[in-house]
Amino acid sequence: MRAVVQRVTSASVTVAGEVVGAIDSPGLLVYLGVTHGDGRDEVAWMARKIRDVRILREERSASETGAAVLVVSQFTLYGDARKGRRPTWAAAAPGPVSEPLYDAVCAELERLGTHVERGVFGAAMEVASVNDGPFTVLLER
Repeated sequence: MRAVVQRVTSASVTVAGEVVGAIDSPGLLVYLGVTHGDGRDEVAWMARKIRDVRILREERSASETGAAVLVVSQFTLYGDARKGRRPTWAAAAPGPVSEPLYDAVCAELERLGTHVERGVFGAAMEVASVNDGPFTVLLER
């Protein structure tokens, strides 16, 4: 499981002209990718790591500040463009595998007390954000 986590002052996801998820105060924008073999252990680890990583201002975490998290599914995090001109997506888990795990990460974050906003799995999404810093980290398990 991979997550690109950005510290943002605001972020939103729009699908078919409608905002489906947004945070309008400092928080985290998370792009989440799932690979074959990911399961409950990766879900629990990733949710805790997203919530507890100290990348907000003054080296604080979302758990300390109560910051919201916007989670967007992104299979392209497992794209491989090392050969040729077209990336391969073979390392990305298919939708029937990755969607429940995406949902489980969001649910685990909520269970831990984090306010979660979401994109729409598999939809053509427009993501807007104001990266604070800029500050971006890659989490992987």
